[in-house]
Amino acid sequence: MGDSNLAAVAASPSAAEAGDRRVILLPIEPGLLCLWGLSPKRLRFEVEYGLERGTTANSFLFEAGSTAGGQSVPPVLVHPPGASFAAPFLEQLALLVPSDAPLKVVVGHLNPNRIAMLRELAVRWPSLMLVASNAGARLLSELWPQRKPAAPGSSEPEPPLPPLPPIDVVKQEVSRELAAGHRLTLIPTPTPRWPSALVAFEETSGLLMSGKFFAAHLCLEAFAEANRVSSEEDRRHFYDCLMAPMARQVESVVDRLEELPIRTISPGHGPAISESWRSLLADYRRWGERQDKAKLAVALLYASAYGNTAAIADALAQGVSRTGVRVESVNCEFAPPEQLLETIRRCDALLIGSPTLGGHAPTPIVSALGTLLAEADRAKPVGVFGSYGWSGEAIDLLEAKLRDGGFRFAFETIRVKFSPDASTLQRLEETGTALGRELLGQQRRSKRTPAGGLSQSLSNSAVLALGRVVGSLCVLTTRRGEGEGAIGSAMVASWVSQASFTPPGFTVAVAKDRAVESLLHVGDAFTLNVLAEGRETGPMKQFLQRFPPGADRFAGLQLETSPSGQPVLPEAMAWLEARVSQRMECGDHWLLYAQVSHGGLLDAAALTAVHQRRSGANY
Repeated sequence: MGDSNLAAVAASPSAAEAGDRRVILLPIEPGLLCLWGLSPKRLRFEVEYGLERGTTANSFLFEAGSTAGGQSVPPVLVHPPGASFAAPFLEQLALLVPSDAPLKVVVGHLNPNRIAMLRELAVRWPSLMLVASNAGARLLSELWPQRKPAAPGSSEPEPPLPPLPPIDVVKQEVSRELAAGHRLTLIPTPTPRWPSALVAFEETSGLLMSGKFFAAHLCLEAFAEANRVSSEEDRRHFYDCLMAPMARQVESVVDRLEELPIRTISPGHGPAISESWRSLLADYRRWGERQDKAKLAVALLYASAYGNTAAIADALAQGVSRTGVRVESVNCEFAPPEQLLETIRRCDALLIGSPTLGGHAPTPIVSALGTLLAEADRAKPVGVFGSYGWSGEAIDLLEAKLRDGGFRFAFETIRVKFSPDASTLQRLEETGTALGRELLGQQRRSKRTPAGGLSQSLSNSAVLALGRVVGSLCVLTTRRGEGEGAIGSAMVASWVSQASFTPPGFTVAVAKDRAVESLLHVGDAFTLNVLAEGRETGPMKQFLQRFPPGADRFAGLQLETSPSGQPVLPEAMAWLEARVSQRMECGDHWLLYAQVSHGGLLDAAALTAVHQRRSGANY
């Protein structure tokens, strides 16, 4: 990719800053510039931002000019950011496009945050035209006049909204000739989470502007990643949080995109992939295999006006997926009746969520509820969730109708005011995990062998031999954040082994469905508390008990702390503070390699408690 005549602007010291967020200009090709929004801190409290590595918001501007045939073309902005980046983004865009000039904006996906930015653009550039998919045009018409509910008693008048700009509707894949020899192909890629999704492919450079697909919340100033390993964990986390619940639809999108002559993929968040994009597409297929192979499924039916109910749905889905149970997301606002009916009939549990708008549930949710009441099996567990501002009548309606209909509830109804915070997200994920485990337990009980029979694993000599691999008994403890916003977790660990001398390090295996797993990504700190022989009963009893979702694992305990503030058990014989350096996926576990930073012997005379197993098929 070459230099651009906009390079001087990119180097200008006028790059805007708004708090911790700023936008820099990166020349990509002659006539093509990337507006790269940087946010080094966690942007929002949603499960996809859980790694807390900041994010980027990546937009692309094609300069105005003429086509090869002499037709005048206005500047085209692809994938504008949300309102979080409004101040620095608008300042930079104003340097590039005069306010009296026409401007076309390709809208990759829509939510209230994105609508707010589009309104700002409409005010600054009165000749604005929007380019959106069929579903995107519908959402624009519905969301443009909507405002968030005012606080009770508020009498402050709000400024008038700008009129909705004209919309160029992309009903199917289409190519458009732009200035400077560029040719842009727009491809609708609808999914339940993003029904309005529209990806853009520039043919001469081979640049795929993929929006949410292949994204990662990672704040880097470099346009492209150094290598696949450097961002793999971040892209996998994004996939697990948002893509896994709709793996089948995502695979269909990957099939189409793989046919394009791609040279570089630049998603809406995180660094571009230029050297190994085929590997990333293969990873997307591989990550979806677990969902495809799952025999059990949870249906997730929802609508989301401001994104908050969708955030709850994402956290529940993340928790369910950890157990190996498939999640099938259905956006009730866009799903055809036959898809809704098929999903309800073939799933093993049903979760339905709704916002409250004007004291009511949205019409699509009311319709979905009617189908559920008429067609769903009462033996399948259900759950209700939703967000609300000043009332929650929609959530009450869903709960009352399902209880009156004779359904069994999998968990207490979830009500979240506005958007979930970190501790609420943890509780939601653990709620999803508990549901997945319940379904798996029911499946195992229904297939249990007759009394006196031996399962295959218990009679397999290799599995019996594997059980003779002995590990020390430890309690892994971790805490993230400070004050009321702190979250923590713990687990009993016996699959622990020293792994290196220099630097000192060890490995520990963590089951994918453990609540603590979400707090053990690369860079996270934790403490390994080594238990003493003869004194392991108390800690084991504390940390082997079944905790309800969101429960404080350390309630009532007198803890000490490591130098970085991680929990230390005083009754342990030794402790090690470590930080996760690498993660490797190993079947139903993650294998963590951690480097030790601090440690201490609390009882030098004690012997290490060890765990003897009868079989390698269980703990």
